[in-house]
Amino acid sequence: MTKDFLEDIELSNINFKEEMPSVEFERCIFSVCNFGEADLSDAIFIDCEFNGCNFTLTKLRNTAFRNARFKDCKFTGIHFEDCKPVLFEVYFSHCNLSVASFYKLRLKETKFIHCNILETDFSEADLSGAVFDKCDLSATVFDQTNLEKADFRTAFNFSIDPEKNKIKKAIFSSQQLQGLLMKYDILIKE
Repeated sequence: MTKDFLEDIELSNINFKEEMPSVEFERCIFSVCNFGEADLSDAIFIDCEFNGCNFTLTKLRNTAFRNARFKDCKFTGIHFEDCKPVLFEVYFSHCNLSVASFYKLRLKETKFIHCNILETDFSEADLSGAVFDKCDLSATVFDQTNLEKADFRTAFNFSIDPEKNKIKKAIFSSQQLQGLLMKYDILIKE
């Protein structure tokens, strides 16, 4: 079965509610599209932009995201670990990532800018060199996660156990110490 191939097109206000045929998109822009509950299995997105799109409960089995940029998008209940891990590369700006999972994914140097990353699972992921700029990380799970050289200077509401994660040379501000010491139930006063 051959894949349909679409390149250099802009798609706006489209509802992808049903199963998408095996398609490869290259350098496409998706604006205000609804992928909620859609099945994007086996689709390929290379150098694509997604603006204001909804990905609530979208199926991503063997979906390829290579240099995919998401801005103002909503991701609820998404299992990114189902994506094709080879060359997986994403960027998130002003997105809502709630109850999402990046379990065991390689996310080196991934940028999360002004995102709400709530109750999301980064267990066993490689986030070395990642940037969490002004991100709310409430109830997000970091367990056996590689956070070496990750930048958390402006992130907030996180809880990271240094004994269960690799945090060598990760960057934190002094105001965030409680996020690293929470398990010890100590008070930090200024």
